[in-house]
Amino acid sequence: MKIDDALNKTAGLPVSPQQARTEKPADNAVPVANSSKVQISPLSSQLQALQSTQASGAVFETKKVEAIKLAISEGRFQVNSEKVADGLLETVKDLLNSRKR
Repeated sequence: MKIDDALNKTAGLPVSPQQARTEKPADNAVPVANSSKVQISPLSSQLQALQSTQASGAVFETKKVEAIKLAISEGRFQVNSEKVADGLLETVKDLLNSRKR
């Protein structure tokens, strides 16, 4: 049985992935001018404005975070285990409901 290397005989195709990355395009390649017009809808403009407004605002209250850090470092921070458990249960319920859809 004769093994034929078909990749070496295929004109214009790179032999290896490395060759595909290092070879330069042919000199006869013609650049393509693309002059498309894009129009943004008013809703998109509103979403962009909202996004920039939220990006500039703080996601959390810095004073509250500092107070919690201080309470933890002083050993007086109390964890409400019922509230944590309720939050975990709600998250699991949401995940299960999203899988059913």
